[in-house]
Amino acid sequence: MSQVTVNIDGKAYRMACEEGQEEHLTTLATRFDRYVSHLKHQFGEIGDLRLTVMSAIMVMDELSENERTIQSLRGELETLRKTRDAALARSETADHQLALALNEVTDHVEKLSERLTAR
Repeated sequence: MSQVTVNIDGKAYRMACEEGQEEHLTTLATRFDRYVSHLKHQFGEIGDLRLTVMSAIMVMDELSENERTIQSLRGELETLRKTRDAALARSETADHQLALALNEVTDHVEKLSERLTAR
């Protein structure tokens, strides 16, 4: 386990994390500190606990919005996959029909060729 010191609202907190996750933890703490700072500037000194709770709610709201966006994008992706699959099926059908038509034309040309050479 590694130890990292992060700063939230000007206060240092020593945190434990997995080896190699130090930078990630520091980045998360910095991002969270921005929420705290934003609220502190907006509301002033309202108490550490209340400031932390309000910041956490803002983070959760953002997370919730991101989850809704992801769900929406997954729905769009599924629609696109179905559209692609339908287009591929139509393309395969068209390819098959074209191959049949070309075979008929080839047969017809061969028969005409045989008639012309028979004369």
